[in-house]
Amino acid sequence: MVHKKIGIMTTGGDCSGLNTVIQRLVDGAERRKWDVIGVQDGTDGLYANPARTIELNNNVFQFASSHLAGSILSNGHAATTNFESAARAGKLAAFNKRLQKSLKDLNLDALVLIGGNGSLSLAHLYREIYSGLSLVCIPKTIDMDVPLTDKTIGFDTAVQQLVSYCDQLLLTARSHHRWFVVQTMGRDCGQLALHAGVAVAADAIVIPEIKFDIDNLIKHIKQSKRDYGIIMVAEGISVRGHSGKPAEIISRQLSAAGIANRTAFPEYTQRAGDTVATDRILAAGFADTALHAIENNETYVMTVLQNGEYKTISLDEFFAAGKQQKDPNIIGAMTSNAYVEPDDDLLHIATDMGIYIGEKRK
Repeated sequence: MVHKKIGIMTTGGDCSGLNTVIQRLVDGAERRKWDVIGVQDGTDGLYANPARTIELNNNVFQFASSHLAGSILSNGHAATTNFESAARAGKLAAFNKRLQKSLKDLNLDALVLIGGNGSLSLAHLYREIYSGLSLVCIPKTIDMDVPLTDKTIGFDTAVQQLVSYCDQLLLTARSHHRWFVVQTMGRDCGQLALHAGVAVAADAIVIPEIKFDIDNLIKHIKQSKRDYGIIMVAEGISVRGHSGKPAEIISRQLSAAGIANRTAFPEYTQRAGDTVATDRILAAGFADTALHAIENNETYVMTVLQNGEYKTISLDEFFAAGKQQKDPNIIGAMTSNAYVEPDDDLLHIATDMGIYIGEKRK
């Protein structure tokens, strides 16, 4: 077996499952007798001179800690240097050049980049940074907005965190005969709100992909057989003629209609929590697929789960498959995004459950 030196880097927002996939990568690399280093603080650590790295092995990173949320490598800080901050400072070209030099100085055979759709889109755009090594990407995000993969690391745990949160709210909701308008994360993708909403049998689920009518929402709540429950609202929705947090806007409308309610914001608890079993299995599958890709000298690829099969696809395939939008922070950059599709089975299930999901066309 050919000896290799590989690097691991986590970028973007944190989530549960990052430590699991890192541990599985380290374990698989040790069995292959490969050396592993971790890049600290994402691109900020790679930009540093010299790059901030730590040796990773099963003595440094204990197996028993692999279920914990967050990343042992960290994902950056408030003043981090990344693609966005470099672009704002007009130093993007120099930033990219520095990253490329750091990777060359580290003498890596491969880099495993664990990131969301923004990080993967930037890897596709600035692929020259990773020339001379095998770049294998692993998708992680609680938003579940990465094209061509059935699941992303962190999503299932975020859903469970939301479900546990709402289960507790329902107890006080019942006691006080009131509704809770719960605002989820997910940016402009409604997958997290949709899945958690179905799991807790929410009376309404409002997501960016489907237009909703506030009057019809109010009518639906008033017709409910209960006087308490959950109204799940994705953070990315817009309410014409109003500004502020979506949950608060809807809450005010409900109050004006005489419906007792409160708002609830689970916020960063959605990105925390012990990694659930399905995310741990996904992490193991993605790590194993990434290690095999490195053995086969694949590059500019991403691990995916499609119809129960773990495999790699090219970053070109990933980028072309999504709905592309301009990056709001980097001129000339585009991101490739996946959203809840109109024919999503879960939308039909929600409708059959009597959940209001907006003005969905039959």
